[in-house]
Amino acid sequence: MISLRALADLAQRYPEALEAPVAPLVVAGRTLDTPAIMATVNLSRDSTYRESIAPTVESAVRKARVAQAQGAAIVDIGAESTTARAARVGAEDQVARLVPVIETCAAEGIAVSVETYEPEVAERGLRAGACVLNMTGALHEDRLFELAGEHGATVILCYVGGDHVRDITDVTLDDDPFPGLLDHFAARAERARSCGVDHLVIDPGMGFYYGNLVDPLTRVRHQAQVILGTLRLRVLGLPICHALPHAFDLFEDHFRSAEGFFAVLATLGGASLLRTHEVPLAAAVVKAMTVLDVEGTTHG
Repeated sequence: MISLRALADLAQRYPEALEAPVAPLVVAGRTLDTPAIMATVNLSRDSTYRESIAPTVESAVRKARVAQAQGAAIVDIGAESTTARAARVGAEDQVARLVPVIETCAAEGIAVSVETYEPEVAERGLRAGACVLNMTGALHEDRLFELAGEHGATVILCYVGGDHVRDITDVTLDDDPFPGLLDHFAARAERARSCGVDHLVIDPGMGFYYGNLVDPLTRVRHQAQVILGTLRLRVLGLPICHALPHAFDLFEDHFRSAEGFFAVLATLGGASLLRTHEVPLAAAVVKAMTVLDVEGTTHG
């Protein structure tokens, strides 16, 4: 059970992590207030979150405009679903879907993130105006880092156990998952800096599919553990992004409220960026947690 006592115990066990300084979240030369909101627009019809799917360029641009108006600081756009049963989409097809959307959004001043593990897709997306690379693979990471460095893009470094997010792996369940996460990100962050990346964000990958997280309640318990324990990753000094789960089996008819619940956990854990399909809900949660004070004082 999540309780005040459990939260207090977590903070007391890791005081150095709780107080660790974290670099600012910088996108396109601008420092964002945190936690910031990242909206999701999917150009693949295989996405499990139907509300995020944009079947046309016009639909995708409209969704991006709406998300920005609702409080999203970044709009993440991808052309291949990360789910296990989704069809693979070749780099050329991804480029054809992504570039018109990115060009239009960037021209309108929307901060766009391109989600990919393919160097060709990353290069074309960054040239089209994306200012964030949401990097969902490690196979070509040196080239991806170099491209991000050349374009001055912020890199969201996602946890991937294999070559890329479609390469299904397992996560640590019975033991403490954080030592492995810390080692993973420390090594890759050092490599990214050596390739010219100035601004990094780390994402523990709680929105991805894993071979040993097929039971819905096992999955959501693990997601909650990692998201709430975000503070332990703060020792790396990097902003942390979380994809907020929608946990259908737990929330059922109210699954569209689930991301608001996990926004609370991620904010308590110290996340700097919340990737969500429900922008107005997540933005409202962040506003409430920023304004309210448990001691009863009022902020101007």
